[in-house]
Amino acid sequence: MQLKKLPIGIQTFSDIRKDDYVYVDKTDIAFNLIESYRYAFLARPRRFGKSLFLDTLRNIFEAKKELFKGLAIEDKWDWDVSYPVITISFANGRIDSREQLDKKIISILEENQHSLGIECKDIDSTDICFRDLIIKARQKYNQNVVILVDEYDKPILDNIDEPTIAKSVRDGLVNLYSVIKGSDEYIKFAFLTGVSKFTKTSLFSGLNNLKDISLQKQYGDICGYSQNDVETTFKPYLDGVDMQELKSWYNGYNFLGSDMYNPFDILLFIDNDFQYSNYWFSTGTPTFLMKLIEKNNYFLPNLTNIKVDEKILDSFDIDNLDLEVILYQSGYLTIDKVTNQARGGLLYHLKVPNKEVAQSLSDHIIDFITSTDTTKRLNIQNTIYQALEDADIKQFESSITSMFATIPHQNYTSSKIAQYEGFYASVIFIYLQSLGFQIIGEDAKSEGRIDLTIITDKNIYIIEFKVDGKGDALQQIKDNNYALGYTNQNKDIYLVGIDFDTNKRNVSKFEWEKYQS
Repeated sequence: MQLKKLPIGIQTFSDIRKDDYVYVDKTDIAFNLIESYRYAFLARPRRFGKSLFLDTLRNIFEAKKELFKGLAIEDKWDWDVSYPVITISFANGRIDSREQLDKKIISILEENQHSLGIECKDIDSTDICFRDLIIKARQKYNQNVVILVDEYDKPILDNIDEPTIAKSVRDGLVNLYSVIKGSDEYIKFAFLTGVSKFTKTSLFSGLNNLKDISLQKQYGDICGYSQNDVETTFKPYLDGVDMQELKSWYNGYNFLGSDMYNPFDILLFIDNDFQYSNYWFSTGTPTFLMKLIEKNNYFLPNLTNIKVDEKILDSFDIDNLDLEVILYQSGYLTIDKVTNQARGGLLYHLKVPNKEVAQSLSDHIIDFITSTDTTKRLNIQNTIYQALEDADIKQFESSITSMFATIPHQNYTSSKIAQYEGFYASVIFIYLQSLGFQIIGEDAKSEGRIDLTIITDKNIYIIEFKVDGKGDALQQIKDNNYALGYTNQNKDIYLVGIDFDTNKRNVSKFEWEKYQS
């Protein structure tokens, strides 16, 4: 049987349908969205299928019935009515100034004028031209207008490490988006997508009627591939693949619906003959995240134990960047579970979604904070991995010592992050997380809080860190009986105390023993 082509890099719905590419049907979700809301907003990480979903909506409103044969919406939608659609996309290219933004907007509005057969009276004023376009489209087609905005926030995110430019660009976008609220009587439906949700006091100040569906359960699967999609639609393409391994590498994103795969990963995994690689991560380098980690002296083991409240929904502010929220909205963290707070309100527990992100993000952080040569880093990672698999504690100690020895001297003097006490534990943690083991930082147990726990297939390592002789690390593990919480896992447990000397910039004391219950 001839398999359908894979839609790698194709975000145009009509091309996918006409040229017989694989399509995971999202039109039932699209219909529910259109019927439920007039103004809606969706936040998802990059390359998650937002652009394709937006283009699907465009074709629905333009009544391209022939493209929807056999899809869920075919018998639900009134194909006799066509609506004028204005599309705005900042997905392509980079904008580095307010001047570039205004030129980009004018170019986008000119494209819409051409497609709708309309001329604006003031093409040099972004807000006046946009409103004129909306009104004239309504008059010409005798139907209210649909507005679809793709990657609404990208011009700001492109400049997030340059606050002055970011604010200027934000003001330009506010000038554009405020037209939507002021044109309510002419609008049938408006949908905006992006990576982040900026605070209502900034970018969304004029759009308080916008419904955020990002964490509504019924829209949890709006973008991406579910496990069911992979096991049905893509089953013929994955013959012989270990599905559990595939899941550990690429599944795990959760927006309160199903656990999801990033489509980019699945398509490239198949296209590259089942080669496990960092497909999604390699498409973007989170440099501004590295700068934020350094600026805040962030204690990296905390990445495994993050809890945030409703700020995750609405707290991206240029003047107050919250690392955990940025990591979530960018796709480097995802929702693990949601619990109720005793004082009321929800608490979102976050986690690294899968092996791809854990390894790639860890490697990127290692290279940034240690400036270690890539070849040396890989050698150390491989040696540590094998030492922990084999319970070779002496080799583990030797590898950690080598790890710090490879960090250039100037890194300790020029890097702010290397000058705080948590640096040593952070380096070890991020190396360990890059190996793919289950790592728990700041592991809270009834007996106390363990600095770091490593869980492999056969062994468990409980690690306590000290700096400059401030306490006996191994004795603390024993006194607090930290191992007690793991005795039911039927694995060998090793207690490891590590002391660092900030003058020598390396391990000064390494003690361990095998736990005997």
